[in-house]
Amino acid sequence: MTRPDAGAARLAGVGTAVPDTSYSQRELLDLLAVTDPRVRSVFLNSAIERRGLTLPALAPDGSPVVESQGELLRKHTGHGVVLGRRAIENCLADTGARPSDVRYLCCVTSTGFLTPGFSALLIKELDLDVSCARLDVVGMGCNAGLNALNAVAGWARSHPGELALLVCVEVCSAAYVFDGTMRSSVVNSLFGDGAAAVAVTAPGDGGLDADRTLAPALLRFSSRIIPDAVDAMRYDWDDRHGKFSFWLDPQVPYVVGAHAPGALEGLLHGTGLLTSDIDHWVVHSGGKKVVDSVRVNLGLTRHDVRHTTGVLRDHGNLSSGSFLFSYQRLASEGGVRRGDLGVLMTMGPGSTIEMALARW
Repeated sequence: MTRPDAGAARLAGVGTAVPDTSYSQRELLDLLAVTDPRVRSVFLNSAIERRGLTLPALAPDGSPVVESQGELLRKHTGHGVVLGRRAIENCLADTGARPSDVRYLCCVTSTGFLTPGFSALLIKELDLDVSCARLDVVGMGCNAGLNALNAVAGWARSHPGELALLVCVEVCSAAYVFDGTMRSSVVNSLFGDGAAAVAVTAPGDGGLDADRTLAPALLRFSSRIIPDAVDAMRYDWDDRHGKFSFWLDPQVPYVVGAHAPGALEGLLHGTGLLTSDIDHWVVHSGGKKVVDSVRVNLGLTRHDVRHTTGVLRDHGNLSSGSFLFSYQRLASEGGVRRGDLGVLMTMGPGSTIEMALARW
């Protein structure tokens, strides 16, 4: 008897990368010479201990250097290629595949703009086959990893046995504005640099057979946009500083949390499954308040989101790649059993909640 997920795309391996330089929240406050008690409180009560960041050397007088938009874009490109390559190499090692096996490369980023995109740069950097198909998803924000995974899974299903890669490259320190305001301080307290890659393949002759391993099958995806909160999360041009910058509405955690049950209902509709049937939760580490709001509204335990909070603690919010860092921790934990069900969840601008249902 054929299993209902027999032809589904599967996650065959995962790899991540962070910068060589990391900072504690207290070190960052000292480095930026922040004395405002309100701002210090935001940093120190963020549930974040350390983050990998790529920051410029201090000026001769010890003050932080203000980078131009051009310098930030060059940082985005240069460090993004380095992190993306490391993540892909780690993913291929985990998959047991070679660069020559890659037939499709999808790159996601929200922290800068460049043409040609990361997909072309990484194909050259890794010497992938010149016939490798590619896609760049730019500017969608923290939710974009699952949007892109949906597209990659579709490609994998239509090319059985062939290997596709999704890589999320986020150099968040290339999108910072340091001006001491509460708006920028909330952002500066939260995001970290990192890249994450996942290998996706569907069963087929002559290719990688992820079906023989404990590789989760992607059964379905769902999206839920909240048009009333379209401006709640933005990365747009700041006239005052002459560069792009993030902006987060203080109500984001509560809006996302309130709509999470409806998003889950949409994902599970017609499956006969209940929230209690889900064994594993892989949730974007959007921030302490966001994770707490999602957890409470979905009735999850702290154990359910342990990998999410662990990634937030160790790396901060890694934007589109955060959920893959959490997935890597779940996969390496060794507690997943064949037949287990999992939900992958990301949240971001739009405002949007993306979900995927997986079975091991």
